[in-house]
Amino acid sequence: MNIHEYQAKAVLKSFGVPVAHGLPAFSIDEAVKAADELGGPVWVVKAQIHAGGRGKAGGVKVVKSVDEVKAEAERLLGSTLVTHQTGPQGKVVSRIYVEEGSNIKDEFYLSMLIDRATSRIAFVASTEGGMDIEAVAAKTPEKIITFDIDPATGFMPHHGRMLAKALALSGDLGKQAQKLGAKLYEAFNGKDMSLLEINPLVVTKEGELVCLDAKVGFDSNALYRHPDMLELRDETEEDDREIEASKFDLNYIALDGTIGCMVNGAGLAMATMDIIKLYGSEPANFLDVGGGATTERVTAAFKIITSDPKVEGILVNIFGGIMRCDIIAEGVITAVKEVGLKVPLVVRLEGTNVELGKKIIIESGFNVIAADNLDDAAQKIVAAVKEASDVSSR
Repeated sequence: MNIHEYQAKAVLKSFGVPVAHGLPAFSIDEAVKAADELGGPVWVVKAQIHAGGRGKAGGVKVVKSVDEVKAEAERLLGSTLVTHQTGPQGKVVSRIYVEEGSNIKDEFYLSMLIDRATSRIAFVASTEGGMDIEAVAAKTPEKIITFDIDPATGFMPHHGRMLAKALALSGDLGKQAQKLGAKLYEAFNGKDMSLLEINPLVVTKEGELVCLDAKVGFDSNALYRHPDMLELRDETEEDDREIEASKFDLNYIALDGTIGCMVNGAGLAMATMDIIKLYGSEPANFLDVGGGATTERVTAAFKIITSDPKVEGILVNIFGGIMRCDIIAEGVITAVKEVGLKVPLVVRLEGTNVELGKKIIIESGFNVIAADNLDDAAQKIVAAVKEASDVSSR
């Protein structure tokens, strides 16, 4: 789960992390009131969406009067902001953040994440702040310093010194960096974050280290331990289908392709998406119904897939171990009866109660294409979608 910048800064501030003072606004009047309260003489008006690249897209503006704050609020609120992370459809700006201006001397990049190679929390730091870290990694990787933290010891003084050195900070600023690292680790660990990115982390001309931006993501599996963080969820920033899937405990992620996938098991789901790409098409989603799915959950999963207007074909690929093939078959047929079947459907079943599952599908009378194995299923759904497309274009 991701949260907005102003929310992320409030969380960090509660752990003693230095952030610039600012106020959220959901209307033009609230933006003006925030500007008056902050006092100026310089303000930064920031669109609040769950995507990076806001500055380059015109979503972050420095202004020098309350009238300019008002004008930027009028421009941004209700507008659609398109960045390199939103895709061409963009995201609607429903809230903004009015922040006091900072007297910036230097900019740095700092992030924390879970290093899959070591299964530890890692710091990533660079003196090249305010830039696309991907570009820095590609052109000057030596300017990015990474180190991880042993969970048995937690953040130690030598980690703080490593962070200060990575940012080329010494003296008082070096000490500030050490304290900042300890507080960020406490926040990351304490709130079960999966990502914490600060770009830029700045040194002001007054000699203070300040987090000028903050992007925070949480481990969704740990949110039950943090109801206060769960309250920060903004469902308007999420895909409607993903929200619906979460209600049925389905692992669903919307993608950009045209072939909907219903699979049991994350590994098999990944393999299914890979083989669809191998045969020249693209998956429309990742969907793992899990090992203990019920007919109700399978029905919901099928409805979610068919609600995606991009879907031109559906591949159901089930290897029944814990999951029973007859449960999948019943769920699929129930969903087809309710929503209809307007696109090609290929079903591959194998494992527990496979014969019963096939019998249910055959006796349903629906036009379902049977497949013997994963390779066969992928070829059939790609071919069926292509044939349907050719027919519709004639």
